[in-house]
Amino acid sequence: MSCHRLVSSLVLCLVLGVSMNTDAGTRIERKPYGTSPGVELFTLSRQGAPTVQITNQGGHLVSILAPDRNGAIADVSFGYSDFEGYVKSEGYIGGTIGRYANRIAKGAFALDGKKYTLVCNNAPNSLHGGPTGFDRRLWDAKVVSGPDGDALELTYVSKDGEEGYPGKLSAKVVFSLRDDGGLSMEYTATTDAPTIVNLTNHAYFNLAGEGAPTILDHLLQIQAETFTPVDETLIPTGEMRPVEGTPFD
Repeated sequence: MSCHRLVSSLVLCLVLGVSMNTDAGTRIERKPYGTSPGVELFTLSRQGAPTVQITNQGGHLVSILAPDRNGAIADVSFGYSDFEGYVKSEGYIGGTIGRYANRIAKGAFALDGKKYTLVCNNAPNSLHGGPTGFDRRLWDAKVVSGPDGDALELTYVSKDGEEGYPGKLSAKVVFSLRDDGGLSMEYTATTDAPTIVNLTNHAYFNLAGEGAPTILDHLLQIQAETFTPVDETLIPTGEMRPVEGTPFD
């Protein structure tokens, strides 16, 4: 009997728009997306919350229709207008990233005294799980019921050795609209052997809405005292440098 161990549990919550009554609960509509068998587009809607579209092809976040402070609706998440855009894309637009988000230096890591070699798709490093990471995989989709109405549950089983990673990994992400108008993405993963895992969503945002020419007038504040410098291939050096006196201050 294999011993499954919980290796990752992450909840990401995004709150957009204005506070409104969301007592009606979430509804999810599903329909075929593109011409590939099994690929669907799911539309999550709830009174007072953004309307969110997600496809089980790569777990891509397709669109977020959200109100601004004046109630004007805009699509604030960058995405493609059709399925073929995601097939051809190399930018991870809105995709669910795994097994390992970001870069692994020189496409190799050691675990329990053993070295594992990955495909270097961002030379000289491995990026976002390799050339056929989770954003390139068809996830199983199920609409589940919860206290806030419907939720979208996507699951994918990554075989032992897929893209060079050890252990069979069962990944799950649940998308739901919360009663405060936020979008929640909850990630869990279990494995039958020691492995590494780092899951996320690779969304791009423009809060001015689709077609707005720039995000350079956006302001983002992160409550941090230090940052992690990177080398010329974007791998963290291990240093924790104070933000004071830098462009990040």
